[in-house]
Amino acid sequence: MGNQIICGGATQTLRTLPDESVSCCVTSPPYYGLRDYGVKGQIGLEQTLDRYITRLTEVFREVGRVLARDGTLWIVIADSYAEKQLLGVPWRLAFALRDDGWYLRSAIIWHKPNALPESCRDRPTRSYEHIFLLSKSPQYYYDRQAVAKPVAAGTHARMKRAVSNDHKYAAAVPGQRAQTLSKPRPSRAGREVKLADTRNLRDLWTCSAKSYRGAHFAAYPVELITPCVLAGCPPGGVVLDPFFGSGTTGEAALKLGRRYIGIDLNPGYCRLAEERLKGVISGI
Repeated sequence: MGNQIICGGATQTLRTLPDESVSCCVTSPPYYGLRDYGVKGQIGLEQTLDRYITRLTEVFREVGRVLARDGTLWIVIADSYAEKQLLGVPWRLAFALRDDGWYLRSAIIWHKPNALPESCRDRPTRSYEHIFLLSKSPQYYYDRQAVAKPVAAGTHARMKRAVSNDHKYAAAVPGQRAQTLSKPRPSRAGREVKLADTRNLRDLWTCSAKSYRGAHFAAYPVELITPCVLAGCPPGGVVLDPFFGSGTTGEAALKLGRRYIGIDLNPGYCRLAEERLKGVISGI
């Protein structure tokens, strides 16, 4: 199962998928009050924020049903303004999903160095969005090593002066590989000091926004969701995106050796994604 695009509403289409049939879900739903996609039944233009949150909760309830028991859900979402008020959309959605049975595991900040300019003169320009990591059970698939980052050279240099194996950097975090210095320096106790060569992924991700020809301006870049796919989906697994848009999630899945299922209400975006992913497949 996988590598298919289904044109239809998210909730209705998800109901046709088998239970526990996908490995993880990476998606970005339409933002509240931001854009009219010109399709009947679209999410994002509800008369109230409460109705918007309710509709998304219904979608993600179905996502939870089709998600594997150890699966994860990654949601990219930005905030909105109305009547000079910041609405707090990301956290209202996160808390609604938590109340609906999801485990809210992490709130990641996507920092956009090339954020779009805004005409506002009485507040700072927005330059970040949220990425929420949720799971349907307390224990879930998360490949920490696949997204681990190298320990900075400066940290290693400082730790060459370490005096104790009890220091927090003197041994690898459980599950990570320790690296012995090329010229190990004995600690005061006469024991060899070992340093971790990788560290855990942090929750601040800096990644420039990128547009895709023919897609709407809110499309996220492949580089942003690569860690989500690597950490949340085992090799050969299926990544679901119920708001597929131009197919960025599918491109990330294919390039990382996973499969995808994309759902989108807009036939134009389905055609765009299909052409895009044909090009990705031919280039692999």
